[in-house]
Amino acid sequence: MLNRVILIGRLTRDPELRYTPAGVAVTQFTLAVDRPFTSQGGEREADFIPVVTWRQLAETCANYLRKGRLAAVEGRIQVRNYENNEGKRVYVTEVIADNVRFLESANRDNNGGGGGGQPMREEPSYGGGGRANNNNNSRSNNQDPFSDDGKPIDISDDDLPF
Repeated sequence: MLNRVILIGRLTRDPELRYTPAGVAVTQFTLAVDRPFTSQGGEREADFIPVVTWRQLAETCANYLRKGRLAAVEGRIQVRNYENNEGKRVYVTEVIADNVRFLESANRDNNGGGGGGQPMREEPSYGGGGRANNNNNSRSNNQDPFSDDGKPIDISDDDLPF
């Protein structure tokens, strides 16, 4: 069996960082992903997909992602349910991300460093010891092509390999 999702879209709002009672970081945000077709009126439609990140990846996303930023998310779909205050069963479908790539420079909005265009990977961990891999040593030889530009990247659906 396989449960794997890859999405590219823009954040609809800034990520929300919270901590569990055990002190584990969790971030929630929504990704707007264009549909590959237009409606009968010729307008493009989008799906708004909730994304959850955990541990170090959650803190990194909260620090560097902002509303409107283009990001790629890789993870799995999870469906959970709970009973609300009126006693009704509520079902929630969300993507649990284990890999988030920032597809636009962090310098677009401010002069803060780090994160822009660099892959952030959360390795699965069931004991709370997840870690983020961010290989900054390769930056000296491979300069970030977006570091001085500061302009948004325009990517059409024809440019994507899937």
